[in-house]
Amino acid sequence: MSSSGSSYGDIHRYEPARESTAAAIAIVLLTIIEVVFVFLFVYGLMFGWASTEFGNMYMGALLALIFVDLAFILLLYRKEFLPDVMIVKKRRRKWEDLYVREEDKDGVGVDTTDALETVKRAVYPYYKK
Repeated sequence: MSSSGSSYGDIHRYEPARESTAAAIAIVLLTIIEVVFVFLFVYGLMFGWASTEFGNMYMGALLALIFVDLAFILLLYRKEFLPDVMIVKKRRRKWEDLYVREEDKDGVGVDTTDALETVKRAVYPYYKK
């Protein structure tokens, strides 16, 4: 999958962002529309538009438009202004995700010689021998 010289944490692919002017203009226009929607929503909250059935649906639709517009702004920003970076990651075995040392991967045995003391210590953590 990766080249033989790649090690953990190396940047495997780096493509700079396109930074297109059309995307910048679209983000500015969408931001202006976003500000208008937020202003209308706050204005509607202040003057109780949501107290009627139609007003409640209007406020809900306005809130949905706010989030959809914000999603488009973030989508354009991510696609056009953030670089495409692939970092080489080391595939680990499942027991390594649990921060278990290799010699402890099979677990430890149960010591049944002092079971009553173990139960007392589990029930009352400050129990002294």
